[in-house]
Amino acid sequence: MGAMRLIHTVLGALLLLLVVGSILRTLVVPRGLYSSLVNRLWAVLRAVLRLSAAPIGGYRAQDRALTWLAPLVLLGMLTVWLSGMLLAYTLLLHGTSEFSWTIAIREAGSSLFTLGFASGERLQLSAIDFMAAASGPLVIALQISYLPTLYAAYQRRETEVTLLQSRAGEPAWGPELLARQSLVDTETALPQLYRDWERLAADIGESHSNYPVLLSFRSPQPNRSWVVGLIAVMDAAALHLALCPRSAPPEARLVLRAGFTAMRDIATSLRIDFDPDPDPSVPIRLSYAEYLGAVAMISAAGFPRERPVEDAWPHFHGWRVNYEAVAYELARRSDAVPALWTGPRDFRAAVIPPARPTDRRPGPSQPPLPPV
Repeated sequence: MGAMRLIHTVLGALLLLLVVGSILRTLVVPRGLYSSLVNRLWAVLRAVLRLSAAPIGGYRAQDRALTWLAPLVLLGMLTVWLSGMLLAYTLLLHGTSEFSWTIAIREAGSSLFTLGFASGERLQLSAIDFMAAASGPLVIALQISYLPTLYAAYQRRETEVTLLQSRAGEPAWGPELLARQSLVDTETALPQLYRDWERLAADIGESHSNYPVLLSFRSPQPNRSWVVGLIAVMDAAALHLALCPRSAPPEARLVLRAGFTAMRDIATSLRIDFDPDPDPSVPIRLSYAEYLGAVAMISAAGFPRERPVEDAWPHFHGWRVNYEAVAYELARRSDAVPALWTGPRDFRAAVIPPARPTDRRPGPSQPPLPPV
């Protein structure tokens, strides 16, 4: 009997260390450490929510169901941590005293959730009771302080994603971004857009690698997504550099570098394999025909070209090979809107092209405005 109690004590101590380590890795250490708890909760809850939406079918049903993924992951994290601590302190109390299992779990729960006020088995409390009494409020306080950080990062992200809607369509698409700027004569705004998304990419790389649960936070509108927006801006920058090597702003190179660095940081925290230095000749999944169609569209919109379309393809290919594989995987994992040039999804849905608003500018056949 003494040997079994010793084993229970050791198991309780190991379980407590495991739970505390998970809390520190997820909530405290700002290093982008891999959290097996968050990833397993994400995988299980995502599968359940996707299965619940499967009978309805379509992307909109998936989007409505997956809206609940982030709050359920946060609730699941707290539940698992508190349950793990309850079991750990139960093992410790049972192993270091003469309590039965029933009394040990009641005493552990009393200390963990009510600071010991519900305990009636003894007058003198041990160090284990005091540790349990401190653990419950501490975990809850850490979880509460975790939420403002998440929502601040979410708000910064979604502000830029929303601003991109009028420039790159909804869902966003890189060639549409270039075409719209040419159609409305706002090409001079592109350098500032690249600067804004360079900073946002750095922000996303830091926040989403440190707090992977942010990947589960969906945009308020179903056809918006941070990863689709980032891919669109990077594709626009890559096309800009490939087609206009002399006039393309230097910010285009910077946003590309910041974008694929951010994606790789997130991929590293999620343990997604990628080639850190791909050869420019490695095949990409975007076809040459898709590229030709996009260039024809932006050329028809008035976007200038300084390099022949055929000669620009290797340069665009060389840029896209740096981020395409990781970008497609992040879009798949986040169940982003199935936009153009963003890869396949785990659910069956047709690719959604961006909707361009109707040109309402007055034409020559329209009557002039009345005098003021």
